[in-house]
Amino acid sequence: MSLNRGVHNYRDIDCAVGDDILTISLNRPERLNAVTESMLDEIIDAFDMSDSDDRIRAVVVTGRGRAFCAGSDLSAGGDTFDPTTRGGASRPEDHRDSGGRLALRIYESLKPVIAAVNGSAVGVGATMTLPMDIRLAADTARFGFVFSRRGIVPDACSSWFLPRVVGISKAVEWASTGRIFGAADALDAGLVRSVHAPEDLLPAAYAIAREIADNTSAVSVSLTRQMMWRMLGASHPFEAHRVDSALMFAMGQSEDAREGVSSFLEKRAPHFPMKVSTDMPLGFPWWKPESA
Repeated sequence: MSLNRGVHNYRDIDCAVGDDILTISLNRPERLNAVTESMLDEIIDAFDMSDSDDRIRAVVVTGRGRAFCAGSDLSAGGDTFDPTTRGGASRPEDHRDSGGRLALRIYESLKPVIAAVNGSAVGVGATMTLPMDIRLAADTARFGFVFSRRGIVPDACSSWFLPRVVGISKAVEWASTGRIFGAADALDAGLVRSVHAPEDLLPAAYAIAREIADNTSAVSVSLTRQMMWRMLGASHPFEAHRVDSALMFAMGQSEDAREGVSSFLEKRAPHFPMKVSTDMPLGFPWWKPESA
């Protein structure tokens, strides 16, 4: 895949766009890509850029070097997780978990997100992948929700995401023990969809991204992603029926629907004209956005 590197001049991540796919690489290999506040800010900015760029059809997130992300940078020692020592909030009601800010931004993404976990993913390195849509792992990858072993609690909204991904029993077991486990256990529990030799990991992630980019409507995929995630909290299937009906009404009249049917009947590749930046249906978003 041809990549245009240096999309933005980031310090702690690297971004590259190639063939309609944005690759975000965590880029502190000498520290096993341990997370800093500046890295989180840069990843959030990269997702802002992705949403605003109609060239980008999918996002792949991976790590440079031998780790995906070893968790938070612990160089501050015992005060690492104390916000009051960094000039942060002095009251719990004013504090915002940094990993949560990132998880919520990924959750809001208008493009599908694929995690290519190339090595250890521990702490926030594991929880940041949960709002990503598809997770693949190298067979050398290791995972750990280690918060209880650090005297803290799970971050990045993972008490909401992890049970939905692997079920409540496995989520509580992993978070309570804080154990480190391998890619095979992650696959068995459904945390990742497939395990690959390290050299095959990114090609496999790009193959999924290409399948999306080559065959689907950008607007349809963006709407579908939001429908799936947001209906996880619905109290009754009628909530889904209401949203399905409104969006089918809107998209059924669209140029993308006409092109989708025409290309199928004409046995040719589709060329969907609609753009996420300008052509989302009236009434999107249909939910009330949460305050930042």
